[in-house]
Amino acid sequence: MAITFDKALGIHEQALTARSQRAQVLANNLANADTPGYKARDVDFKSMLNQATEASRGEAMARTHPAHLDVSGSGSSPELLYRTPHQPSIDGNTVDAQQEQTRFMRNAMDFQASFEFLSSKFSGLSKAITGE
Repeated sequence: MAITFDKALGIHEQALTARSQRAQVLANNLANADTPGYKARDVDFKSMLNQATEASRGEAMARTHPAHLDVSGSGSSPELLYRTPHQPSIDGNTVDAQQEQTRFMRNAMDFQASFEFLSSKFSGLSKAITGE
């Protein structure tokens, strides 16, 4: 029975990609914390991960007729959502720097956890291959 990387590594490869994309969005929010009228954005991590795992399993929508829309590349860029502010500023900016920093750090910790798990998986596979 052949083993594939998808089966061996599980969901963590897709999680790293999704966490990386979310980090970019959160960093953009932090960079625009003082920009008048800027609206804070975020992505739905769970839906991004679900799309990625469905696509990797081949469960994504298939184009069954030439007249159908091609949605095969729909998982490549996440849908950006607007965040509802707890207390919007007078200039229309909806970024709360403290909350954004908290979200960014939480995302970074989750990224690190997935990375460590993936690293241990590779280490285990390497040991299994070399017979250690």
